[in-house]
Amino acid sequence: MITRRTFFFAAAMGFCFGTVTLAGAQSYPTKVIKLVLPYTPGSPNDVLARLVAAPLSARLGQGVVVENRPGGGGSIGTRAVATADPDGYTLLFAASISHVISALYSGVPYDPIKDFAPIAPVAINSWVLVVPPALPANSVGEFTAYARANPNKLNFGFGQGTAPQLVGEWLKATTGIKLTSIPYKGGAQAITDMMGGRIDLNIGTTATLVPLIRDGKIKALAVMSETRNAVLAEVPTMAESGFPQLTGSNWGGILAPAGTPDAIVARLNTEVNAILRAPEMKASIARIGFESQALTAAEYAAFLTRETEKWLPIAKQSGIKMD
Repeated sequence: MITRRTFFFAAAMGFCFGTVTLAGAQSYPTKVIKLVLPYTPGSPNDVLARLVAAPLSARLGQGVVVENRPGGGGSIGTRAVATADPDGYTLLFAASISHVISALYSGVPYDPIKDFAPIAPVAINSWVLVVPPALPANSVGEFTAYARANPNKLNFGFGQGTAPQLVGEWLKATTGIKLTSIPYKGGAQAITDMMGGRIDLNIGTTATLVPLIRDGKIKALAVMSETRNAVLAEVPTMAESGFPQLTGSNWGGILAPAGTPDAIVARLNTEVNAILRAPEMKASIARIGFESQALTAAEYAAFLTRETEKWLPIAKQSGIKMD
C-alpha cells in the first residue's frame, strides 16, 4: 500500500533527481571531452573531426580531444562510445554508412540507432568512382561494358568492412558485373595498388581522391551524389551516367551514448551548428572536399534512421561478411 508519506517522498526524490540532472547539464562541461574517431589518423573523417574539435573547445571552454580507435570497420571505437557513461564527456564522430553497417559485425553489442543520441551532422561528401588512367573506359557505361566482357578479370579494391566496400557491392549487384574483390586494411592501400597497376576500381571520397585525379594518377568516372560536386564539376553524377539508383553520399557527424541528457545534446547541437555557419569554417570544410551541414538533433536522428533503412538491406543483400 502506498501511503501519502511514501508518495510525497518519492515525488520529492524525483524532483531532486531531476534538479540535479538539470543542474549538471547547465554546468556542462566541467572537464575534457573525448571525441572518439573509429577510423585511422589522416582519413577524411579524422581531418573533419579535428577541424571542428578546435573551435568547439573554444566555445565550450573545455578541451575536446580527438581519439583515434580504428579497427573492425569502425565497430571498435563505436562500441567504446556505446558503452560509455551518457554524461556528454565521451562522444563519437562517425560516417553515416560505416556507422550503420558496423552493426553487422558478429558479436557487436550495440544498435546503431537505439544505443546512440544523435547530436549533429557536420558535413557531407561525395563518393567518386575511380579507375587507372590506362583502363579503356571513360564513363560508368563503358566500365560496366568492359567488365561484362572481362568477368572477374578486374579487381575492386577497398578497405575491409568500410562504406566503400558496401557501395562497390551495391554497384556490382545493380549492374550485374563480376569483379574480383580485394580487401585491404584501409582504402589508401587500395589506391596505392591502383597506381601500381593491381587494382582496377576504387570508390572513395572526393576529399581523398581529388588531388590524385587532378595529377592524372587516377581517372574519375562519376560521383554518386545527387548533384555534381563543386570540386569535380566536370565529372557527371551516377544519374547522369544512366544509373540513378546508385546515388548516395557520405556524411560525418557527432553522436553520444543513448541516455545523454537532452540539455547536453541541445547545447552541443547549438555549438556545433554555430561553428558550421561561420563563413571561415564553411571555407575550410570546402577546401577538403566536404560541404557543411547544420541540422537539429531531431533532424539528424531522422536522417540516421533513413540511412539505416536504406543501407542495412543493401548490405545484407550484397552478402558482405563482417567478422
